[in-house]
Amino acid sequence: MEGESSRQPGTLSEKATPFTMEQLSKLKSYFEEGGVEKATILIQQTLEELDKIELNIAVTGETGAGKSTFINAMRGLRSNDEGAAEADVVEGTMEPTVYPHPNDSNVRYWDLPGIGSPKFLAGEYLKKVKFERFDFFIIISACRFKENDAKLAKEIKQLGKNFYFVRTKIDQDVYSMSKCGGNKINEQKKLDYIWSNCVNNLKKVGIRTPTVFLISSFEQNLYDFNRLNKRLADDLPYIKKIVFVLAYANRSVEIVQQKSKMLQERIWMSATISGGVGAVPVPGLSLACDITILIREIIYFRKCLCLDEASLQRLANITEKPVQELKAIVNPLLLGKIDKNIIVRLGWGATVVAISALEFGLGFIPVIGSIFGAGSSFLMTYIMLTNALKDLTESAERVVKVAYGID
Repeated sequence: MEGESSRQPGTLSEKATPFTMEQLSKLKSYFEEGGVEKATILIQQTLEELDKIELNIAVTGETGAGKSTFINAMRGLRSNDEGAAEADVVEGTMEPTVYPHPNDSNVRYWDLPGIGSPKFLAGEYLKKVKFERFDFFIIISACRFKENDAKLAKEIKQLGKNFYFVRTKIDQDVYSMSKCGGNKINEQKKLDYIWSNCVNNLKKVGIRTPTVFLISSFEQNLYDFNRLNKRLADDLPYIKKIVFVLAYANRSVEIVQQKSKMLQERIWMSATISGGVGAVPVPGLSLACDITILIREIIYFRKCLCLDEASLQRLANITEKPVQELKAIVNPLLLGKIDKNIIVRLGWGATVVAISALEFGLGFIPVIGSIFGAGSSFLMTYIMLTNALKDLTESAERVVKVAYGID
């Protein structure tokens, strides 16, 4: 996307909520007219809409540029994993091929045909691939960006969508430069040289201030891979940013913490629904809450934090660590079936905090913090989900540290 020609990391967006200010005003009005019961309807609708939001990401570039490997890396998969994108072949991709994210099938990566072939000339390309369905475009190259890449970027910009230039296989380039020039030139200078070369080539073909990210799909914690993900997330509308971030593969403690903050926003929403739909007592707990909501949200938290069976296996495959080693540092009660008996055994509702502390925790949400908090079922559900998310987050952090050897 035009507007960045510096290699400095971007900043994360400020806090927000899944609600617009108009919805928050409406929520307050509902509460004043009909109490929690009426407000619950809008909150329930918002949660349901969040679970249905689609994110379609277009990935294009010439055959051999590493599109398939990039798509797999973004989805936390190896090339031989089930559902992985197939590596480029001689003929290249001739039809758009969709690859859903294993953590969230609503996040979809599309492997598009390379632009410039006789079948996909620049002038007709976007129409043929059904441009309107994509949220943004990633234009990939393994060497230098060419005139057709620039033409495509200009057309995307004119139609009002974002595009990003991604230079792949940087690990191979750094190695080759080291072999040719010895170790006299440090790695940062090599990266700056490659980046400057990409930017200058794009400027020559008409992109004034191109955004270029240097990545290795195999070394995802090096170079610009994480910076690219942050930039993609920050440029999305906030609701789609939530969807994008929660589908991340866990590559760092920072990613786990970012997910956890977003999941916290769901807690007061689920707790309000619990307080408004007629909560029931849970055996072994002194207060009432909605057990169905608790179980549903805890399972959702676990999946987003990559602690479900499939996610742990994918992480073990990527990092070449035995999956049992990763499971060993997670509370075993969190790994199996979640039901009311497990919730009682984990003791998430054993300690009830003061309502004033609860209100302080909700204070960053405009309007909402001053509306809810008096009902015991709301309070109990909020506390239990907060404690569950805390335990799951700490487990996810430990798993990432062991998987990637982080001290």
